Amino acid sequence: MTDVQGWRRLFGVLGPSTNTIVQPDFDAMRPPGVTNHYSRIFTPDSQAVSNETFLAGTQKIADNVLAAVESVMTCHPQYLVMGMSAITFYGGVEGNAAFERKVSDASGVNVSTGAAATRAALEAYGVRRLAFLSPYFPAANTEVRRYYEESGFTVVRDVCLQCPCWTQIAQVPTERLREVILELDGDDVDAIVQVGTNLSMVQLAAAAELFLGKPVIAINTATYWHALRHNGISDQMTGFGRLLAEF
Repeated sequence: MTDVQGWRRLFGVLGPSTNTIVQPDFDAMRPPGVTNHYSRIFTPDSQAVSNETFLAGTQKIADNVLAAVESVMTCHPQYLVMGMSAITFYGGVEGNAAFERKVSDASGVNVSTGAAATRAALEAYGVRRLAFLSPYFPAANTEVRRYYEESGFTVVRDVCLQCPCWTQIAQVPTERLREVILELDGDDVDAIVQVGTNLSMVQLAAAAELFLGKPVIAINTATYWHALRHNGISDQMTGFGRLLAEF
């Protein structure tokens, strides 16, 4: 017997309770027969005014992840998709692996994380030199840079928007993000990556690939693509950039 709507896969999605972007993004990319079931990680709308307060706020999210896992597993999803990215980069490659083990051990199923997904996307494109942007503070960007460099990539430059609280991440306008993409671009960069799942860049990244002529990877696109492909779902779809259309 299979679920009548999720007859291909039931995905459990873990996202901060303050996040308003990842749910509509993932639902927009959902192919027939796959359903997304959200479990919100309790997250106060923390004020971030320094490296220390930003990291403390993300630690609160990390502390509440397993409670969200326990909740979503009551609907028996076959796979988990992480809709919060910062903590998946912390500690570099081994830190990400340890986080994935913690979630998999608690749930009994595998998980796609933003760190691993963007790494896989960069490898699919066959690029090595990247620039990235985030809504984070510099200390968190340092962790993102560490992860990519430990994975064998060269990080040419990065921008952190230093959003003052979690909900304001979703309020960064497209015009500002377009400015940052152009600031990051250059002949010395093979691809641009956006991290931070509450930053709305799925559509802009797809458009930017057309006018820059190089990969522009939105983390929500990469994470959902990673989850689909790791579950044997190879549907290709347009409107979300080359990653979902070609790979």
